Amino acid sequence: MSHCIAIVGSGPSGFYALDGLLRALPGARVDIIERLPTPYGLVRFGVAPDHQGTKAVARQFERLAQKPGVRFLGNVEVGRDVSLGELRQLYDGVVIATGAAQDRRLGVPGEDLPGVFGSWSVVGWYNGHPDFADLNFALPGPSVAVIGNGNVAIDLVRVLAKTEEEMKASDLCAHAAAAIRSASLTDIWMIGRRGPADASFTSAELAELGTLARAVPVVEGADVPAASGAADPAIAKVRDRNLEILRGFAGNVAGSKPITLHLLFNATPLGFEGDGRLERVVLRDGGSGRQWPVQAQTAITAVGYRSAPLMEARFDVDAGRFANEEGRIDAGLYVVGWARRGPSGVIATNRSDSLAVVARLVAELGGHSDGRDGPTGLDWLLSERGCAVVDFGGWQRIERAEITEGGKTGSVRRKIHRMPDLLHVARG
Repeated sequence: MSHCIAIVGSGPSGFYALDGLLRALPGARVDIIERLPTPYGLVRFGVAPDHQGTKAVARQFERLAQKPGVRFLGNVEVGRDVSLGELRQLYDGVVIATGAAQDRRLGVPGEDLPGVFGSWSVVGWYNGHPDFADLNFALPGPSVAVIGNGNVAIDLVRVLAKTEEEMKASDLCAHAAAAIRSASLTDIWMIGRRGPADASFTSAELAELGTLARAVPVVEGADVPAASGAADPAIAKVRDRNLEILRGFAGNVAGSKPITLHLLFNATPLGFEGDGRLERVVLRDGGSGRQWPVQAQTAITAVGYRSAPLMEARFDVDAGRFANEEGRIDAGLYVVGWARRGPSGVIATNRSDSLAVVARLVAELGGHSDGRDGPTGLDWLLSERGCAVVDFGGWQRIERAEITEGGKTGSVRRKIHRMPDLLHVARG
């Protein structure tokens, strides 16, 4: 009898785990269980809408999803429609691939003021995540502060700074495009606690800030050193290239374009202040200890993410991820990707991670199946509970509708971002 495996989550780590399972267990039946009607997780909802090349990995995932023995079960939430314990009884193995979809907090005063947002909610808002369809995100201007020194922070400032023409070939949601277009922004601050040599940008993303039509990047708060001094040659190569790019920004003049991108280093946020709504971010210089305010009417914190726990699975609250030993949580229960190791690396990083955990799962299965009910048992449970499952065909109907609507305005797609509308289109 063939093995049956359940994967909880349909982002990159889940699909890379699927790839490993299909290679190692020919004939296996694999169910991908996803709480949303749409697959691909971070590719759809995390990658910036103007980075379509990165999103192209979804084509590989699409081919995997249509392999024999594979099913996509969208609009099925573990903990709501089926328990983790039930899945463990039904399947030979369960792989958690739920990513890290909760914002880490700074833990400073005023973080809950209107006008202060976590990056996951804002990225979800402009990428069409149903959870943030009604996010009250506003850009009253003229200033926005983004707290963070990584690629998420760069994505945020770039998307806010680009012109409508520059975003034309993207899949930026229509409601977000309208809000950004109507904003009267003159200053966007990207504020990092570390110095230029320790920032965690990738060089391509940093360099892109120097090509924007209406925004000019200027470096503030630090002298840019000649070299990072990193001991690891690979890390030194990236950081030294970043420093070279930052030195290239040194000759830029604030105000020479309609928007100035202030790249501020060595500045620690102490709190957010305002009378009923955000008005300023209070900062402390990492060297001198001097405190000063940056005026901002909107702030976005981009300081990392946490996973959400699932009942019955051991969870490391402090680390914000599932407790595991090299991907194994318990007998028959495994975890991959950001849910295993925390939010680190790029999308492709999850491939080696997932394949290594799958190899362990396959070894521990011992080459035999216990003859569990698997897909048949899950179908019965979901039917009894009245769960409106969206299969891969339903997702393809959503995708066709989005691409068709996008084509009318020359964009890649026009995302459907509300759950009732997604389910309506999925059902044809």
